[in-house]
Amino acid sequence: MTIKKILIIGLILTGSIAAMAEDTPKSYYNPVTSGVPSLTISPDARAGGMGDVGAATEPDINSQYWNPAKYANINSVAGVSLSYTPWLRKIVKDIDLAYLAGYYKIGNLQAVSMSLRYFSLGSINLTDNEGNPMGTGKPNEFSIDVAYSRQLSKYFSMAVAMRYIYSGLGMKDDNYSPGHAFGADIAMYSGIPIALPMGTSLLGIGLNWSNISTKISYDKRNTEIFLPANLRLGVSYVLPFDAYNKLSFNFDINKTLVPAYPQSANYEGGATGEAYLAAKEKYEKMSSFVAMFYSFADAYDNPAYTKKEAFMDELREVNWCTGLEYAYNNQFFARFGYSNESKWKGNRKYFTFGAGFKLTAFQLDVGYVLGLAQTTPLDQTLRFSLSFDVDGLKDLVDLGSKKDK
Repeated sequence: MTIKKILIIGLILTGSIAAMAEDTPKSYYNPVTSGVPSLTISPDARAGGMGDVGAATEPDINSQYWNPAKYANINSVAGVSLSYTPWLRKIVKDIDLAYLAGYYKIGNLQAVSMSLRYFSLGSINLTDNEGNPMGTGKPNEFSIDVAYSRQLSKYFSMAVAMRYIYSGLGMKDDNYSPGHAFGADIAMYSGIPIALPMGTSLLGIGLNWSNISTKISYDKRNTEIFLPANLRLGVSYVLPFDAYNKLSFNFDINKTLVPAYPQSANYEGGATGEAYLAAKEKYEKMSSFVAMFYSFADAYDNPAYTKKEAFMDELREVNWCTGLEYAYNNQFFARFGYSNESKWKGNRKYFTFGAGFKLTAFQLDVGYVLGLAQTTPLDQTLRFSLSFDVDGLKDLVDLGSKKDK
């Protein structure tokens, strides 16, 4: 296997680029692709059990990925969580994602938080263009970020996160170098309590503009690739039935802020035509900041589309997901969700199921994915999260001290 083929396979595995049927109209099928797509993998089991929603759900320890502005509204002083997600488990056994997140409250209005994610693609046997063995490569990607969140009013908070991103494809080639990039998130959250006869409900509204970043390169900046900048908007409503039972309804819409790569089949003259070469050059030279805004209208530059088709194509790039969470006494949790992506943009559609158990000091969550299409890489996958609450640990220590006395 050549190094180029290894690179292509790696991008397919991590980006979940769908292999659609041959009769798919080329003018419609055009998934949005980017570098370091592991940044888009949902890391924790709670959100993973609710269809991958999280922009406006109740604040928890893993809010760093979904919306760090929620930390300013969390009740405990500090917490830490460790999550594990297998990837493409039906195909290979050594691709997985590990995720560590934590936060610390500064007074009642502020919080600092951080997370570390590590994505391993296992081991790959490398060969040169003639098929000669070149040893074993171990591709991996990781990112580390820190965030600061603050309540700006009674029911509104904002956060800013900074991120370092590394991507190593494990190749042995003089023209190859690992990719490095920097990114940022801007997040907002509003949690509005509403008094009801059976208790206080909570209306949550959240927005997270994530991975506002530089491009990444694997060939010493000869070519550069967009990272998966993303805009997520969500709404959540927590409805109590009595003092012990409550149900939350959650809904997110999600837009990847990366333009689709031009398709040569849609341009007169094909891959060698002047129009296609000009569109390709425009795409490759575009800055990340300009590309985020251009991604809302890039379909209008496709010569194969009418204005109506271009509008519909932009709508197809908006994914949505929804999830339910039932909680009993804030200790036992049952979850269900659904995530939807257009068949022309990747066709990742799946149901999710989850459960959680919480004691004073820790919480264990499990999520399961049931794919509805072959293009769902997490199909039949379990993921796990184990969280620790500092206030709960203090309560256990105090209880132990009282018993000793």
